[in-house]
Amino acid sequence: MSSSVPVIAIDGPTASGKGTVAQRVAAALGFHYLDSGALYRLVALLALERGVAADEAEQLAQLAATMRPHFAGDRIELAGRDVTDAIRTEEVSAMASRIAVHAPLRAALLELQKSFRRPPGLVADGRDMGTVVFPDARLKVYLTASVEARAERRYKQLIEKGIPANIAALSADLRARDERDSRRSAAPLKPAEDAYQLDSSALAIDEVVAQILDWYRRV
Repeated sequence: MSSSVPVIAIDGPTASGKGTVAQRVAAALGFHYLDSGALYRLVALLALERGVAADEAEQLAQLAATMRPHFAGDRIELAGRDVTDAIRTEEVSAMASRIAVHAPLRAALLELQKSFRRPPGLVADGRDMGTVVFPDARLKVYLTASVEARAERRYKQLIEKGIPANIAALSADLRARDERDSRRSAAPLKPAEDAYQLDSSALAIDEVVAQILDWYRRV
């Protein structure tokens, strides 16, 4: 059954806008939505709270294998507590990027990610949705944007939440994450061979959503 359920896989670097775009595409089609990055953030949050270091791959995998997150709309609960905002801090984001390089952790989360594939369809965003998790996705999109555009977006997001931010520091962090994500041995960040590539640097969110919906209707 699951293999016949259509999937739209949207991959791309940090702050490329893929999360917002994926949610809107899912809403337009009445599909389920998977924010795969949230799963790594959840593990990162648990690791920080329990004192598990970023290089302890097996312990991180154990955390992933035992956690049971609950997604309710745009809220995320873990062990009965709302962690929606807690996993969006810069500390957790940085930790998530560091731990995502570990193959044991990625393997532990693979089946959990696949379980989101349910009728009538799924829109999944992340780094390896089209290359590893859903290689048979009906549509694969690689969404990117310049470091400058992404840093500005992240800056606005943080300021709106009342979190101090510096664009130069954000730009440096994004470059470091891009390097780490693209050079890791386990599921490196890269476009799937059959992915449609879209640079959103100069595009509004509505324009990106419209383009992806158009591609989906044509495949």
